Amino acid sequence: MPKPKKNPLDSLDLKPGQSIDLLKALHIVTREGGINQDSRRKLKQVYHLTHFIEPLIDEVRKTNDGKVYLVDHGAGKSYLGFILYDLYIKQNPEGAVVAGVETRQDLVDKSAQLAEKLGFSAGMKFINLPVAQATEHADLPDEVDIVTALHACNTATDDAISFGLKKNAKFMVVVPCCQAEVASHLRQNKSSQLGKTSLVEMWRHPLHTREFGSQLTNVLRCLQLEAHGYQVTVTELVGWEHSMKNELIVARKHQKSNPKAAQRLRSMLTELGLDGEEGLLQRFRVPA
Repeated sequence: MPKPKKNPLDSLDLKPGQSIDLLKALHIVTREGGINQDSRRKLKQVYHLTHFIEPLIDEVRKTNDGKVYLVDHGAGKSYLGFILYDLYIKQNPEGAVVAGVETRQDLVDKSAQLAEKLGFSAGMKFINLPVAQATEHADLPDEVDIVTALHACNTATDDAISFGLKKNAKFMVVVPCCQAEVASHLRQNKSSQLGKTSLVEMWRHPLHTREFGSQLTNVLRCLQLEAHGYQVTVTELVGWEHSMKNELIVARKHQKSNPKAAQRLRSMLTELGLDGEEGLLQRFRVPA
């Protein structure tokens, strides 16, 4: 008797209720039910991120009469937004909105068409806009509940954080990517800092400048969030074998502001010679 063929989906550990049609539409799974290694990694990352976001959605809905407004910045093909909606919202969509902000019009159009096809369009919207301009967009409310950004490149992560601060977000969940701005400022100021502090050895060599700049960027982001009254947790998204862009920052609003964190942020910018950089002072702004 021939052995029954194995279903390739059995090895994916799909979450209960996950729509296979959605995974095929997102080209994570092929029409025949197969999956390549890149798609497997992407799905693993998104699933792991939803593990952190699901309880936040539940918490907001329990304390907000079932309502929740989530904005996903740098949404791309909206993998994260679609999977969140499919797993945790479609069974009880009343009062829930998942909005994706993306600069590429073709991806916005395709996401809107897919939401319509799947019957998600009542609770999902897609906005063609740079993250930095989203704060003033008329289609987004004055306050939102959750802000997410999965691999929003370089300063788009900071723009997403700025959006969350201005919109008084209860939670922010970001996975930063390609942090280059701070490293460029370190590189420009390297010669002027050589005689002032031995810490310049942390970024004297070009490779170290890039790596230290990336690490410093996320440290400054965490201090900024704490200064604005958020409780911050930093952890790995998935194992390093799956992605080098692997740092997950989860922030929960729990007080109006934190003056001590604000002072530490100012001191760090000063000690590293970055306090004269108007752009960085604006990007990592502290409460007045």
